[in-house]
Amino acid sequence: MNFQDKIETVFRKRLGDVGKAILDSSPEGVLFADIKGNILYANSSYSNICCRKGEERVSKNIFVTNSNGALAEVLKTGKPVFGKKHRPPDSAVEVISNAFPIFINQEMIGGVVFFREASETFQLLEDLAQKEKKIEILASKLSDIAKAEYSFDSLIGESKTFLRALSLARKAACTDSVVLLRGESGTGKELFAHSIHNASSRVSYPFIKVNCAAIPENLLESEFFGYEKGAFTGANNRKLGTFELADRGTIFLDEIGDMDLRLQAKLLQVLQNREFRRVGGTDTQKVDVRIITATNRDLEEHIDAGRFRKDLYYRLNVVEINIPPLRERKDDIPVLAQKLLGKICRKLGRKIPEITRGAIEILENYNWPGNVRELENVIERAVNLIEDTYIASEDILLPRYRQEEKEDVIQPLENWENVMIKRALKKFGTSFEGKRKAAQALNISVTTLYNKIKKCNDFEDISPYRYIKS
Repeated sequence: MNFQDKIETVFRKRLGDVGKAILDSSPEGVLFADIKGNILYANSSYSNICCRKGEERVSKNIFVTNSNGALAEVLKTGKPVFGKKHRPPDSAVEVISNAFPIFINQEMIGGVVFFREASETFQLLEDLAQKEKKIEILASKLSDIAKAEYSFDSLIGESKTFLRALSLARKAACTDSVVLLRGESGTGKELFAHSIHNASSRVSYPFIKVNCAAIPENLLESEFFGYEKGAFTGANNRKLGTFELADRGTIFLDEIGDMDLRLQAKLLQVLQNREFRRVGGTDTQKVDVRIITATNRDLEEHIDAGRFRKDLYYRLNVVEINIPPLRERKDDIPVLAQKLLGKICRKLGRKIPEITRGAIEILENYNWPGNVRELENVIERAVNLIEDTYIASEDILLPRYRQEEKEDVIQPLENWENVMIKRALKKFGTSFEGKRKAAQALNISVTTLYNKIKKCNDFEDISPYRYIKS
């Protein structure tokens, strides 16, 4: 038996019927050749790609039929060839080939080439590039919406109630426990949620906020858990929900007290089992997220009224942090006002003005039903209106209705007296000469004016419509 016969015998013995069946099922064209270039095997995909029966190539020599191809190059050099683009003989298509030498007992006995249509390869690469681009865009969008912006340095205050809440939040950041933030609207619950995430071990992963009151009830479930293609009319593609997007990170559920009862049951399941199903899906999705919730509602009252599940309440109320309203921490107003003033001026591109003690006193005397958010609005209004390099008391326009314009509102005369005295001092000044002119305009003596000023503690006006610019 000559060398060629030995090679063919070894090849057919090693390949066998099963090996041929496997190679024939490959979408890639496959050719084997011995060390001399004699083609020993061509699979069925060779015929499909080259539009020529593989049997016609068997027994032909690759150096004759395709001397510039990848297989011929391997047989010449003994080294692999990757990604070679060429056109097989008598073929109308270009192919991309990868070819390798074959060794038995450290002796090279031939080579093998795998190839597919170049157009198919380029289409796959283009599809891959498009998908990578989409992933990059989605990752960028997720990054934009899924970052916690604030840290504990953003939380300003020295009052005891505020520092107590801050201390508890710092401790909660060191764990994965569920946090319930309670407080009136505008107290800074969202800032606390951001800060807890940024100080936690999950800081490198997404932080996603969902306002339970802002999303329609019929969409809230798909927003949370996503949906499968065809789950409902218009569901043309699978959509990942908030829980999947926030995996390994934090979900902040704001206004949790307004969540639909049906969805409360599903949220309870996620908290208990760390798993859920997409809308229209059957597979269970595992998820690892930290939950932070916030509400300005009386959840206990909601439970009594049947609007909130008691079992969910116990799951959410692991670490409860009560954030005090601004009226209970008025000592923090000066530093808060200064901090907000800097933030607002940077946003508006304005030079930071000074804020006078008189303006601060007005802020301290107000009740702030809208809390810190309302304080920020008042300061921004002042920054937009001032023409000087400072904010004075008359620049502080509190959002109060002019109650004196209502005919049925009766106020003590002393309140009106205080308003008139303040207006006179504002017009004529607080120097002795100014007070003299003010007294003259009010038709009272200077002594009486001084007594009234002393009685009113430098005019910390107590009327409900005080400090309204007229």
